[in-house]
Amino acid sequence: MEELHDVQLTEIKPLLTGQNGRNLQDFDCQEHDVETAHGVLHVTMRGVARGNRPTILTYHDIGLNHKSCFNSLFNYEDMLEVTQHFSVLHVDAPGQQENAPAFPTGYQYPTMDELAEMLPSVLKQLQVKSVIGIGVGAGAYVLTKLALTEPTLVEGLVLIDVDPCAKGWMDWAASKLSGWTSNLVDMIMGHYFSADELTENTEIVQTYRLHVSQDVPQDNLAMFYNSYSVCCVHQMADCGGLPQVVQPGKLAEAFKYFVQGMGYMPTAGMTRLVRSRTHSASSVGSADGVRSRAAPSLPEGAAPSLPEGLRPLCVEVDRRL
Repeated sequence: MEELHDVQLTEIKPLLTGQNGRNLQDFDCQEHDVETAHGVLHVTMRGVARGNRPTILTYHDIGLNHKSCFNSLFNYEDMLEVTQHFSVLHVDAPGQQENAPAFPTGYQYPTMDELAEMLPSVLKQLQVKSVIGIGVGAGAYVLTKLALTEPTLVEGLVLIDVDPCAKGWMDWAASKLSGWTSNLVDMIMGHYFSADELTENTEIVQTYRLHVSQDVPQDNLAMFYNSYSVCCVHQMADCGGLPQVVQPGKLAEAFKYFVQGMGYMPTAGMTRLVRSRTHSASSVGSADGVRSRAAPSLPEGAAPSLPEGLRPLCVEVDRRL
């Protein structure tokens, strides 16, 4: 896969909800329990897969599900502009979806590689021919593995919290692995937030602490966490505050530019981003780094053709917004 590029993100628009404050992601959605070689996977499809363009595929981090990880982003005005052009497929890792039943005694949780191996059969059953992936933490690992093993399925990736050089957990987590069952919530909170953020105990920290401790069966969560930590302890990094949750407008704007650069959106919707880049030298440098690797803009509805063997475009989002 081509080298990753950090993206400097800019500007914010207000969060949108439907009447009576309903979550807009609840509309036009179909939930599916898909049988795979490694067990059943719960997914939520918004819209219908289109033959001439990829589906946006999301995969969440440990301690979250697709709603708690991505609703803030996908309810955002800029992101709604994007999803008018795409179907969206949200994947919940086994046992992590809302109201998930506890796994039976003796259940063997899939490895991280097996979680990636579950996805091609899901895409086939839902008639999704290709995807642009958005992955956070553990989900970023799963989607990266999918891109490496099934490159024809993945046209692009946006990866959050996958920087192995960031301030990480390696030494701390290694000393804790033997006793993680008693402080699992604390360890996951340390994955989401910096030490300063945890000390300040802001409203978002309290909200996600309650979610992690109450909304997912703890045994199910422990299995997912263990699968990730065994495979990826060297990659666990301090996320610095869940950027897709606390600053969704910035991530949505960068993603909109990303898909426009791939030729899947007209340039007319990009004027605000171009204006912000004009006023920000740092944005110019970062955005040009992405543009130099992107395909030229194509007419609305046209799909770009990639040379045979070309790897997917990939962007790593800088968490230090």
